[in-house]
Amino acid sequence: MKLVVLADIHANFVALQTVATHIKTWQPDTVIVAGDIVNRGPRSLECLRFVQEKQRTEGWHVVSGNHEDYVLMHDRPDAPRRGPRFEIHRHSYWTYQQLDGHVAALAALPFQQSLLAPDGSEVRVTHASMRSNRDGIYPLTTDQELRQKIRPYAPVLCVGHTHRPLIRRVDGTLVVNAGSVGLPFDGDRRAAYARLTWQGEAWQAQIVRVDYDLRAAERDFFETDFFEGSGPLGRVILNELRTGESRLFYWTADHQERVLAGEQTMAEAVDDFLAKL
Repeated sequence: MKLVVLADIHANFVALQTVATHIKTWQPDTVIVAGDIVNRGPRSLECLRFVQEKQRTEGWHVVSGNHEDYVLMHDRPDAPRRGPRFEIHRHSYWTYQQLDGHVAALAALPFQQSLLAPDGSEVRVTHASMRSNRDGIYPLTTDQELRQKIRPYAPVLCVGHTHRPLIRRVDGTLVVNAGSVGLPFDGDRRAAYARLTWQGEAWQAQIVRVDYDLRAAERDFFETDFFEGSGPLGRVILNELRTGESRLFYWTADHQERVLAGEQTMAEAVDDFLAKL
């Protein structure tokens, strides 16, 4: 039995197409997308449609990620449409506009998927951890923290969210973070996904890295209206693609409160942040 888990596509259509081709050559029995198909990139609609087609034709399974939630946030009647808070979330509002008519499909995605190994044991897939789709499992997560994040017990837990791949075992659970297809944050700009193979009486896991056309992926930022629609934070997201490093998290920690307090405009906050990199 062969299982593929991929996650955190983030509207990188070039990377998704390349990874899907790479996966097909391995001929897995099951493919599960562990969330964050959309947002934080320029081609959300194309990526969502591609995954939906794979669901129909090849039986792919999907779970919801926190970026699906960020897009759904704009569907609420009380969602802001102006002011500093709106400007901070403008890039996900742009995604929301691109996905007009497809928002219900995001809302229908489940928190987790489970399948059975040949011995009847559970393989569980969720976006970040069992605590929430924003509570991630990192290389530096301690065993004590990890135990809290995998409860209730399952022999295998596969996740994404952190954009940093890992394979670990704790208390009899194999924990696999598939990394990111579209925006790796471990300094390796190649797309990542996970392969799991049932061998005898246990699962063996492998992280696979795939080269793809990064220049074409970058062109998509400029050949769409991504920068116009997403505002200044679009430049931070492009920097993530170019460097393979997390930037938006640190921008938020350093500058969000200043923008909300009216001490900086979004453009000033982004200029200041990027100048210090």
